[in-house]
Amino acid sequence: MSARVALVTGASKGLGAEIAQALGREGYRVVAAYHKDREGAESVVRAIGGGSRAVGMDVSSEREVEGLAENIRSLEGRLDLLVNNAGITLDSLIVRTAPGDWERVMRVNLVGCANSVRACASLMSGMSSTAGTGGGHVINVSSRSGVIGKAGQAAYSASKAALVGLTMEQAAELAGDNIRVNAIVPGYMPTAMGREAAGAMERAKGDSLLGILADPEEAASFVVWLASTERITGQVFTLDSRIGGWGA
Repeated sequence: MSARVALVTGASKGLGAEIAQALGREGYRVVAAYHKDREGAESVVRAIGGGSRAVGMDVSSEREVEGLAENIRSLEGRLDLLVNNAGITLDSLIVRTAPGDWERVMRVNLVGCANSVRACASLMSGMSSTAGTGGGHVINVSSRSGVIGKAGQAAYSASKAALVGLTMEQAAELAGDNIRVNAIVPGYMPTAMGREAAGAMERAKGDSLLGILADPEEAASFVVWLASTERITGQVFTLDSRIGGWGA
């Protein structure tokens, strides 16, 4: 059986990089998609080895996403797992959010996920347990800000909340094609994005029942496990120890 293939967006750093490397250790051939940080993505791919590759792509561009999907079809002939991790935050209060910033966040965080699923679904729909793949799987990365909201993150919170609704719609729509769709809510992590909101990260630590932040490696391991399941779809998993929201 040929190696399983995974596409991870936003794979050049942070949680995306951890997920890509964890999948590589599990034997996946990983397509590590990045927008600007080519060096970071190539570093991730070097760490994985085994035929994985870094590919530049703007998830908000339907044309670029479709081009990558066709590239995967041509070179790999299959796609077992899509992890929609790419995301940006342009923090601002709702009364001060510039329309252009709102649009950009929505285009990347929400429309980018829709673009990827639309382009990749046909690559995954032919998978079946009899082919030894267990079917295709989509895992969308949401955020606690989308669960409980956060002052100063108007566009980001809205996009991540909408991503949960989109996850449920995708799960219902694609179940007949043997494609499972779930979402994770990682919680605050000591990644580059998390450190940019140091105050919020410290408050999250204080709110934690265990007094700790979420861990990227642990979240990546959860993604690997979730991808291995065959009967879980339409679910949202919260991966921290704070009370409130899904998974509490």
